[in-house]
Amino acid sequence: MDLLNQIVPMFGNLAFAIAAFVVALSVIVAVHEYGHYIVGRWCGIDAEVFSLGFGPRLFGWVDKRGTRWQVAAVPLGGYVKFLGDANAASVGSEEVASDIDPRRTMEGAPLWARAATVVAGPVFNFVLAILVFAGSVMVQGQAVDPLTYDSAKPLPDGIVNQLEQGDVLIAVDGVLFDDPDRTENILDLVQSAPQLDYTILRDGVEMTVTGPFVMPSLIGSVSPRSAADEAGLAKGDVITAIDGAPVYSFLQVQDKVFAAAGAPVVLDLWNDGVTRTVNLTARQTDTPLPEGGFQTRYLIGVSSDFFFDAMVENISVRDALTFGVNGVWNTATTTFSAVKHMILGNISTCNMSGPVGIAETSASMARQGTQSFIWLIGMLSAAVGIMNLLPIPVLDGGHLVFYGYEAVARRKPSEKAIQVFMSIGLTLILTLMLFTLLNDTILCP
Repeated sequence: MDLLNQIVPMFGNLAFAIAAFVVALSVIVAVHEYGHYIVGRWCGIDAEVFSLGFGPRLFGWVDKRGTRWQVAAVPLGGYVKFLGDANAASVGSEEVASDIDPRRTMEGAPLWARAATVVAGPVFNFVLAILVFAGSVMVQGQAVDPLTYDSAKPLPDGIVNQLEQGDVLIAVDGVLFDDPDRTENILDLVQSAPQLDYTILRDGVEMTVTGPFVMPSLIGSVSPRSAADEAGLAKGDVITAIDGAPVYSFLQVQDKVFAAAGAPVVLDLWNDGVTRTVNLTARQTDTPLPEGGFQTRYLIGVSSDFFFDAMVENISVRDALTFGVNGVWNTATTTFSAVKHMILGNISTCNMSGPVGIAETSASMARQGTQSFIWLIGMLSAAVGIMNLLPIPVLDGGHLVFYGYEAVARRKPSEKAIQVFMSIGLTLILTLMLFTLLNDTILCP
């Protein structure tokens, strides 16, 4: 059994949400701040404090380099205070002892060293995300080519399945499995019966056998904070009927949810021989489109997959890393697209989540298992890296803007100018945090 699934029942919902949020945030912050610390050290800048969390120190130690490593009482971030910094945000400078080499301070280091130290935080977040995505696909493996049947996922009794392990899948009701558009073409088979004819290659002999509908009404995953998540739907549930009307394909589920247009629906569910009934109401959701932009639809927050598991093979490290890089790139492009469309008013600002929303999402993903929770850490790490590169004072991107000015003007911005811009940046960040908090609790609960 998954370790997290053993831990979840030991906590209440609120306590578990807080714990999951703190764990996820602590990992991301630790990696981000370590990026600042280690690159700063490589660049000859000494660190006085490495803190996980803010506020009073709970415990810590001082290493041989004189850096105090500590865990603080408020686990909502962290910081590295470099030698000569006036505060944890590396804004301004304080007087340092005359016997200390200014080159060892953040303020006295060359421009290239300061820039490298600042950009290292987001870069380390991206590296963490890439490693998480790459590691996940390496653990899962990739389907062998040609697609080969391994085993069926649990489905209700009465569904005929003549497929056997090792069968090479050629076609289903005339749709070739090696067709790039096979998913769309398979969905078009929804008018067919719940049982389909599969053309396979078994022990070198081509034959036709009977099997379940390719993409049944089987829940493959549940979106955090969705109607399905709040109603208790889980991976492995099979939706057998909606409002009393039997369904056997995932497209039928989508059609009936869309037709309800936000009205409550009743789902009959089956899972491992146990049946139950759930009432829920689909929510308007903005989903990204492959060609860019967003589409607003009524969704309950579940996805499906093939009724079977395919045989898999190991994926190369190179391909896995490429997958990881693409994952970070897709996260960045989707994030910026969402921000643009929210500013233009094309999609709801309810797509923005604050601490409460992230905590609920963390708890939901943790309940789905360790792999889902680690995947979420990768997604959040990429998002934190992107956010920190925004050209807003206080954030890393704001520091880089100051350094860019210094490179062009051949002089540093005045202390007064820095303080003014930092105040503006801090106001923007606090306003955004307040808005997302209102989103989570009042405007878009």
